[in-house]
Amino acid sequence: EIMVFEASGHVSYGSCGLPYLISGVIPKPEDLVVYTPQFFLDKRNIRVFTHHTVTDLDPSRKQVRVRRPDGTLQDVSYDRFILTTGGRAARPPIPGIDLPGVFTLRTLEDGVAILDYLSQRRPRQAVIVGGGYIGLEMAEAFRARGLEVAVVEMLPQVMATLDPDMAALVAESLQRNGVALYTGEAVTGLEGDNGGVRRVHTTGRTLEADLVLLAGGVKPNVSLAAAAGLRLGPTGAVAVNERLETSLPDIWAAGDVAEVNHLVTGAPAYIPLGTTANKQGRVAGENAAGGRASFGGVVGTAVAKLFDLEVARTGLTLAEAERAGFDPATATVKQHSRAHYYPGGAKMSVKLIIDRPSGRLLGAQMVGTDGVSKRIDVPAAALHAGWTVEELYGLDLSYAPPFAPVWDPVLMAAREGLKAIGAIAAERGADMLGFVFVGKSPRAIAADATAAHALWGAPAPAPASG
Repeated sequence: EIMVFEASGHVSYGSCGLPYLISGVIPKPEDLVVYTPQFFLDKRNIRVFTHHTVTDLDPSRKQVRVRRPDGTLQDVSYDRFILTTGGRAARPPIPGIDLPGVFTLRTLEDGVAILDYLSQRRPRQAVIVGGGYIGLEMAEAFRARGLEVAVVEMLPQVMATLDPDMAALVAESLQRNGVALYTGEAVTGLEGDNGGVRRVHTTGRTLEADLVLLAGGVKPNVSLAAAAGLRLGPTGAVAVNERLETSLPDIWAAGDVAEVNHLVTGAPAYIPLGTTANKQGRVAGENAAGGRASFGGVVGTAVAKLFDLEVARTGLTLAEAERAGFDPATATVKQHSRAHYYPGGAKMSVKLIIDRPSGRLLGAQMVGTDGVSKRIDVPAAALHAGWTVEELYGLDLSYAPPFAPVWDPVLMAAREGLKAIGAIAAERGADMLGFVFVGKSPRAIAADATAAHALWGAPAPAPASG
């Protein structure tokens, strides 16, 4: 017997599609719904209760207390319990945060509220607080709606999951598409009236705004877990083992509320992504039903569409690698996504992070307008396998002019990586140490040797004989 309690009004929908709902690419909210509660009842014999909030978890009594839509409370017993309370949008403690027109984007209800505000209030100037994935995807969505858009990011760059040189490519694209960027500035307050928000104050300026989106990241929603005594890990999320068991018996945790094992560092990490949540949900469900499934970990692979750019990353950035105690080297190339003579291709930037002593691949980042989104999966697979950059360079990747050049950008980046760690000599700047010539004619050999030495600025050799 399986019961599911959900605080919102929807289950099983594509939250990653919310920016595209707001931009108009997805016509209506219902298009994002994968399964309804009725489907789960009819096809899976699972009872789903929406608008039901679990307010208390009592592991000693194996009970949860549930607040029903009418406000009444109900105690429900369990044999096995799975905690999937997810994450919550960060809301900084600043004045004016509760003004009308100030939104977060986490649930389908959030997306519908923004759509209603856009149609009823017709705002003209949007300020987005935060320059991560959601913030920048929403910058594109608001621009598609015809709004003036400014992004305020307290860090020195947008996309903190990229190295600064790769993030600069993203910033250039945003500015080309009419998005104002203000990095290195923190929001200090919001100003408005009964009609809604009117201005955003930062440490550097005041921006006019009649819509504000708070996109400063996601935090694990652990209030229920902490109150019940579940152990939290160093990231602040619920600590779990590879079977997704928590510190208390018969309780599992999965999704954005739980930590993951980072396969590159071997340490706990908090990487709230939909792909991870889906996989963890299956593992926790199977184990709660008596199975023996395991979840090994992740390498943090992610991709985003930002106007004309595809932006992808996997593994560690340079700064993350240094913090993890590696001695990292980097290699960056700019290569064609297709054969140079085939139409439709474009240059893409590929950056690899490599552990200098061992040659192990630590991470990869890609930015370009063509061919990035699935190419990132190649280094992601290499990270899962624990490969070196030399093993990556040896891959037999597919080739056809419409899809890739003979030397794929990933392979070219791997070759540069081998140079960066000194595994092979660079084509330029190498020291010539000597020549060996073999042939039947001593005179011809002497002539060739003299020419070669002259080319490299070395003195002519003694005449050869024999």
